[in-house]
Amino acid sequence: MAAASTSKPTNSVDQDEIWKSHVKVELESAKGWPNKWGFLTESYREAQRQSLQLNKTVKLELPLHLKTRPPTPPEKYIQVDPSPPVPQTSQALIGWRSSVSELQLERYGKVHRVRKSFLKELGWSFDSCN
Repeated sequence: MAAASTSKPTNSVDQDEIWKSHVKVELESAKGWPNKWGFLTESYREAQRQSLQLNKTVKLELPLHLKTRPPTPPEKYIQVDPSPPVPQTSQALIGWRSSVSELQLERYGKVHRVRKSFLKELGWSFDSCN
């Protein structure tokens, strides 16, 4: 077994002894656990029994005004109108909706991107960021 990035060289026999001691401590802890912490298992079982009894005995009927209604199907409140006819263009279907003003994707106008240099706007030389 190799140790993870230590400055000293490791000895496999020493590593094995360390592993054996860890296993021994783990086994001793497992043997002593019921004496120290066994009461937790009984209280957990008791809590489970009480929970099951409460679930069996308590069945409340909700008042009508608190019950949830079944979901309304979307067809009742969403109306989808048919699309206008597709115009005959050289590109067929590509981009046909943008010619109808109500169906345009660019709601806030077209984006005009001008090629400008940020450095030029600030009046800096091009070598200032290198």
